[in-house]
Amino acid sequence: MAKILAAITGVQGYLPDYILTNKELEKMVDTTDAWITERTGIKERRILKGERGSSFMGIRAAKGLLEKKGIDPLDIDLVICATVTPDMLFPATANIIAKGIGADNSFSYDINAACSGFLYALTTGAKFIESGTCKKVLIVGTDKMSSIIDYTDRATCIIFGDGAGAVLLEPTEDHVGIIDSFFKVDGQGEDFLNMPAGGSRKPASHATIDAREHFVKQEGKAVFKFAVTNMADAAATILERNNLTGNDVKYLVPHQANKRIIDATASRMGIGEEKVMLNIHKYGNTTAGTIPLCLWDYESKLQKGDNLILAAFGGGFTWGATYLKWAY
Repeated sequence: MAKILAAITGVQGYLPDYILTNKELEKMVDTTDAWITERTGIKERRILKGERGSSFMGIRAAKGLLEKKGIDPLDIDLVICATVTPDMLFPATANIIAKGIGADNSFSYDINAACSGFLYALTTGAKFIESGTCKKVLIVGTDKMSSIIDYTDRATCIIFGDGAGAVLLEPTEDHVGIIDSFFKVDGQGEDFLNMPAGGSRKPASHATIDAREHFVKQEGKAVFKFAVTNMADAAATILERNNLTGNDVKYLVPHQANKRIIDATASRMGIGEEKVMLNIHKYGNTTAGTIPLCLWDYESKLQKGDNLILAAFGGGFTWGATYLKWAY
């Protein structure tokens, strides 16, 4: 019997209408369009306005995917949501998304691995497919980063945006789908990238609010150093253990954290910029949304059997890479 693999059989994204440009940020903090572009590659990012959470975007990405595929939401077995900005601490944002799309026969839960969350969720969902437990799994990466960004802090407010992407996983006996994954974590990352308050260690109080501790805090130089090394190492590891070279890869699909980090990863893999999926200039860093949004943007350029290397680095620190063959 042929081995069952989990294949991505559809992808869809959602982006808010409001565009926050570098020029607008110049009016908010001490920065310039040229400085932001040179150091990050970002020109603009999308912002979700109003009292709407990450589920709002996740529902729209997931609904769009089901409509595009012509799939009854009642046929969905599992919904996994990767997010670091859940609507609430509980219930899980995945539960809200499942209800919002009518996936009433599914079970669902969230994964929080920051910017690596989508890859963690993708690999987890694949195991349910490979085991035969599920036939249709929705993986949603969605983050409303604007809800935890301090727009007086130029170290973070220039980087992040809001957005969501969703993929459908289904079983296949063709030699396509998710072939291999490699993940690592280093807990010392807590010191360099975190949100200090709002959890059980430091619940919300007047003091934490006054100290602006409910926003992302980042030591940029330390994070950059770790990200450049480890995201590139993970991608290289995946190539080596699958006997691949840069020539075998159709696209690197990197987490859109910083253009310089992306360039370093591509260089380590020995591939040119024509083989790198890039949309950071349009959307910024949407955390768990970046990789599925890249797949959505480049979907029309992909063909069955194309080798893709997905790579990410996030708070935690978390990082890793996934090798998949495109299934359609």
